[in-house]
Amino acid sequence: MDCSYYDAGRCRSCTLLPQPYDQQLADKQRAVEELLPPLPWEPPIASPQARFRNKAKMVVGGTVDAPTLGILDRHNLGVDLQDCGLHEPGLRQAMPVLAEFVTRARLTPYDVNARRGELKYVITTESPDGELMVRFVLRSEESVARIRKHLPRLIEQLPRVRVVSVNLQPEHKAVLEGEREIVLTDAATLPMRVNNLTLHLRPQSFFQTNTAMAAALYREARAWTADSGAASVWDLYCGVGGFALHLADDDRSVTGIEVSAEAIASAEQSAQGMGRQVDFRAGDATAWALEQQQAPDLVVVNPPRRGIGPELSGWLDGSAAQRVLYSSCNAESLARDLAAMPSYRPVRGRLLDMFPNTTHYEVLVLLE
Repeated sequence: MDCSYYDAGRCRSCTLLPQPYDQQLADKQRAVEELLPPLPWEPPIASPQARFRNKAKMVVGGTVDAPTLGILDRHNLGVDLQDCGLHEPGLRQAMPVLAEFVTRARLTPYDVNARRGELKYVITTESPDGELMVRFVLRSEESVARIRKHLPRLIEQLPRVRVVSVNLQPEHKAVLEGEREIVLTDAATLPMRVNNLTLHLRPQSFFQTNTAMAAALYREARAWTADSGAASVWDLYCGVGGFALHLADDDRSVTGIEVSAEAIASAEQSAQGMGRQVDFRAGDATAWALEQQQAPDLVVVNPPRRGIGPELSGWLDGSAAQRVLYSSCNAESLARDLAAMPSYRPVRGRLLDMFPNTTHYEVLVLLE
């Protein structure tokens, strides 16, 4: 992939960009195999190198009249990356309109060094059907009235916008967003069509940034467990319900657990729209599992980078669950968790290149 930003030294986020893509993929596969126990590996699933990201998390810098949407340099000054080649086409087309909106609504970019200003980030997500969710991360409510005033013009210029919201993050720290979200449109969810299902994404719900790889991940999970005979399934760290809804059918009872109430609300809406019977609950995955008297036939875990940890690993190791399907974005924490579950043996593995041009990836492992 050619990138003028990388060539000019303006952005080096894609650390592997100079490497041929085949080499990137082979190096990732080799690194994962070195960390994990020996197991049968299926060929890695490659991603497009460009135009694959469905979400643009743009730091806002510069001034009201000349805003930058992109990243901050080492001096905390804005670097404009509106034409980033990783973003899906609809996101790239929206960037100039959003930059113009910052000026029109007089949204003062937040100055990290001076600790003043209002607008910290513009976060935009594109669905497979081309609809957009736009979120303005603000320091306070000072600018909300102006955003409301100029919103009709924004939607006129970007008719594919479905959801617009404001997130309030008043603290000066490296946390992307705050707890409070103000939805400014009638629609509050972005439908994400994945395989044959439609997942409803709320502003604070997590979804994989590579839609094609997310779809492949869910297809693999469904295929690997289709003949397992599992009548009961837990999807721990279920997010918006991607795994749970792909594994649900009339012959299975499926329960999804996720700490984010927003994500659970999204999952419940998706299940209702699909006519799927899934029991979604908001709560800590480890605490909830440890309270249960009986384990299911199949446990799916898709934790953050830190992994599931010793408590849940130990509980699973002593449980009666016949299979564990582990989706990991960090083979180091995955290796630690597998070592804490000696009762299980990995029987199948596959790497999915969720994040091309970087050292990151997703790994799916089936344990029996």
